[in-house]
Amino acid sequence: MPSQFMADWVRSHFGERLTLAWKTVLPVVRNVRVIAAADAPRPAPLLILEESPALTERDPSAPNFDPRYRFETFIVGKANEVAATAARTLATSPTVSFNPLFIHGGTGRGKTHLLHAIGHAFLARNRGARVVSMSAEKFMVEFIRALKENDTIGFKQRLRNADLLLIDDVQFIAGKDSTQEEFFHTMNEIITAGRRLVITSDRAPQDLDGIAPRILSRLSWGLVADINSADYELRFNIIVSKLEALPGVEMPRPVIDFLARRVTSSIRELEGALNRIGAYAMMTGRPIDVAFVEEVLANVLRANQRRISIDEIQTQVAEHYRIRKAEMTSARRAREVARPRQVAMYLSKQLTPKSLPDIGRRFGGRDHTTVIHAVRQIEKLRASDAELDADIRLLTRQLEG
Repeated sequence: MPSQFMADWVRSHFGERLTLAWKTVLPVVRNVRVIAAADAPRPAPLLILEESPALTERDPSAPNFDPRYRFETFIVGKANEVAATAARTLATSPTVSFNPLFIHGGTGRGKTHLLHAIGHAFLARNRGARVVSMSAEKFMVEFIRALKENDTIGFKQRLRNADLLLIDDVQFIAGKDSTQEEFFHTMNEIITAGRRLVITSDRAPQDLDGIAPRILSRLSWGLVADINSADYELRFNIIVSKLEALPGVEMPRPVIDFLARRVTSSIRELEGALNRIGAYAMMTGRPIDVAFVEEVLANVLRANQRRISIDEIQTQVAEHYRIRKAEMTSARRAREVARPRQVAMYLSKQLTPKSLPDIGRRFGGRDHTTVIHAVRQIEKLRASDAELDADIRLLTRQLEG
C-alpha cells in the first residue's frame, strides 16, 4: 500500500476476507499481511503470503511482534503511566525488583501494545534471548494438544526455559482446572529461575473469578499495574501522534478537540475513527471539519454519547472542593460553599441539556435567575482567575471521561 495509514485501513476493513479468499484459492496459505510501501523508490507488493508450516521449519511459539507496537509509539498519560514505566523497566533493566508484572485494564486500552513493546525492547537488549508470547487461550489449547500427543515434556520445556514469557488475557483460563495447574507450575518455574513473566488481563487479580487462589497469590507477589480509561488530555495527545503517521491528512485543532471529547470508549476505537476519517477524506477530497467528522462517524458518536447528570456534577464538584454534597442544595451563602455551588451550576449548563429552571430546581429549588447569575459570574471570573479556570478544565475532563 502507498502508506501505513492505507495499509492499516485495508487490514482493519478487509483483512479477514482477504485471508479467507486466498485460503480458498491456495490452501497452503496460512496468513495474509497487508503492508505499507518501503522508502525505496519501487512499488511494494500489496500482499505478502506467509509460507505454510509444511513448507518451512518454524517454531510455532516464536514471537512475531508487531513493528508498530513499541515504547516509542506508546503515548503515556496519567491513565497508563505506571503500567508503561513498569513495562519499560522490566524490558530494559538488568535486574528488576518485581516479578511477575501483571497489567490489567479494559478492552482497547493498550495492554497488547505494551506486551509487544516489552518483547521488542527485551530482544533488542538481549540478542538471542528466548522469548515466548501467547494468549492464555493458546496456552490452554497447546497444553491440551500436548496431553493428547503425550508431549507434555516438550511443552513444559519450551515455556519454562523462556527468558521472557508473555501471557495475554489470562482470564480465559478461568474455570480450567488442569490448565491452571500447569500454568501455576510454569509461573513458579519462571519466577524461581529469575526469568521474567508478564501477564495481562481485562480485570484486577481480585476480580478474576474462577482463577485458583494460589495463582492470584503468586500474581500479588509482583507488581500489579492498571490501565485506566484515557482522559481527555491523553486522547488528544494520541490523536496528534497518530496524525503524524497519516500523510496527507490535515486535521484542524477544533476537530482534534472534538474527537478527543466525543470518542471516549477506548483507544482502539479512537484509532479506528481516525483511520475512517482519513480514508473518507482521501476518497472524497473533502476538507476535514467538525461537520465532516459528524457525518463520517455518526454511528460511533451515537455509541459514545454519554449523558452527564447534574447529580454527577454535584458529586464531582463537592469532592474537588472538599465540601459536603448536601451544600449544593443548602441555603448557606458562605464563600467556601457558594463558589463551588456556582461552579456546579455553570457546569450543569455547559454539560447537560437541562433548562435553567430544571437546573435551579436541582440546586435546592433556586430560581432560574440565580442560575443565570452563577453562569455569568463564573464566565467572568474564568477570564481573570487562572486557578478557577484550571479547576473548571479539570472538572470538565473528569466528567467527560
